[in-house]
Amino acid sequence: LEQCVQHGKAAIGWDQKYPNPSWRLVPGDPHLRRGIGVALVMQGTAIPYLDMGGASIKMNDDGSFNLLVGATDLGTGSDTVLGQMAAEVLGVPLDDIIVYSSDTDFTPFDKGAYASSTTYISGGAVVKAARQVSERIQERAAIMISEGKGHGPALVKAVVAGDIFLSERKAVAPDGRYVTLEEVARNALHHQDQEQIMAVASYVSPVSPPPFAAQFAEVEVDTGTGQVTVLKLVMAVDAGVIVNPLTASGQVEGGMTQALGYAVCEEMRYD
Repeated sequence: LEQCVQHGKAAIGWDQKYPNPSWRLVPGDPHLRRGIGVALVMQGTAIPYLDMGGASIKMNDDGSFNLLVGATDLGTGSDTVLGQMAAEVLGVPLDDIIVYSSDTDFTPFDKGAYASSTTYISGGAVVKAARQVSERIQERAAIMISEGKGHGPALVKAVVAGDIFLSERKAVAPDGRYVTLEEVARNALHHQDQEQIMAVASYVSPVSPPPFAAQFAEVEVDTGTGQVTVLKLVMAVDAGVIVNPLTASGQVEGGMTQALGYAVCEEMRYD
């Protein structure tokens, strides 16, 4: 929180404006006054030992994956973010993750899209399921490479599952030998000790980590009419590891726009 304050304070020039009496005056217009303010926030993510998300991942015979999550994308981009998390673990591009969400007839349970919890809770379930799938891929790939079914030099040297890493749609051994994920999938479904590579996982958090934010506003007020003009807004946010920078910045900017409307444009009158 302190770092958010420091960054926002510097960006809006707090020390040069507050409490500078001359800055508050607008030359040529005695009715105008300038002001500067700050609001701080920290909010826990999800409810510990209560919120639970589930996810399942199935490997297809072309090396793509079906990701099923109960989390609902309310326009926040969670389908994309959860797909990204699975793709990173499995070493594939996002296009190889086919996301199904919200349909409670066939997706796993999810507590709901609230409390800033989807990326953290549902994402935790996705990562766990993806790691289970990756372990099955690594075990099968190690056998295939050891048996000479991989690409690269036909070495006799055996490899073990722990040596395999997944990257660019491949399962790669330390010496560079590899099999593609499509080859692993077809081997599993059609050729050797057949199995459906698939995993289901759930995630519950014991903690509620808070994001931090500091928002600064510079305003101009007409003391004769009461007209308020917002000259500048600055928002500094620390939300931990950002999975999707584009959508995260969009959420910050959207929140600032909502705050702007709420503060200066909207009114609810009671009689």
